[in-house]
Amino acid sequence: MNYISSVLMGILQGVAEFLPISSSGHLALFQHFFGVENYEETQMFFTVLLHLGTLISVFVYYWQDIWEMIREFFLLVGGLFSRRDSQTQSAPPPARRMVLLIIVATLPLFIILPIKDRVEAAMGNVTFVSVALLLTGFILYFSDRMAKGRKTERTATLMDAVLVGFAQAFGTLPGISRSGITISAGLLRGYDRAFAVRFSFLMSLPAVLGANILTLKDVLEAGSIDMGLMPVYLVGALVAAVVGYFAIRLVNLLSDKGKFGAFAYYCWAAGAVALVAGFLVK
Repeated sequence: MNYISSVLMGILQGVAEFLPISSSGHLALFQHFFGVENYEETQMFFTVLLHLGTLISVFVYYWQDIWEMIREFFLLVGGLFSRRDSQTQSAPPPARRMVLLIIVATLPLFIILPIKDRVEAAMGNVTFVSVALLLTGFILYFSDRMAKGRKTERTATLMDAVLVGFAQAFGTLPGISRSGITISAGLLRGYDRAFAVRFSFLMSLPAVLGANILTLKDVLEAGSIDMGLMPVYLVGALVAAVVGYFAIRLVNLLSDKGKFGAFAYYCWAAGAVALVAGFLVK
């Protein structure tokens, strides 16, 4: 591990984590065709820091939403013990409804836990990843052609959140873009385009944070942190944060203009090339 590879991994993490092109799918293909080191296995602490970098970019971009959600979460907990709060407030604030929607949308991820090993094993199947990328392309292509919805956190239902949550669970498969499928699922449920993107990125926070906590636990138990490489790790995390911030801006811009189709063509090209190369290079 050196500074060059750290920067490159930071760029890949920042771009692929938010652009609807599947970061796990690209990592799997790079490992197979170019012999790229599997940092998720050999440099687990570095992987945690890379994800922390992209988490920071979400916090920075949506800091106002997150602050309001944290505030409303504690007010919600306090309101459970206050009869007066439930009697005087006719409708919950938008930020409080957002908290409830995200909690509900996170629940389907628990379905993946029993089959987590099988999902991770799919990373080594180039054909599976290639077909999944092609499927992601179709998902993105048709999301551009959905009628513009009007639902926001004020009007979205718990059923909407559950279905988007199931899309997020499906997005754990390598080659399926988490952001692409959750944004598309939101649009299918009638979400406003800006809200669909915002909800997709905000709902990723508990999922990514929870996964990183579990990974960090394994790292600490294994005692595999090389403190000498800490400066190299931090550079990669910083690059991931900066690149991730601008990737979020780009997704918001393209979604607002209904131009997710551009990513669909890329996913089709990448999936098709990988599928053909997978049959030829055996």
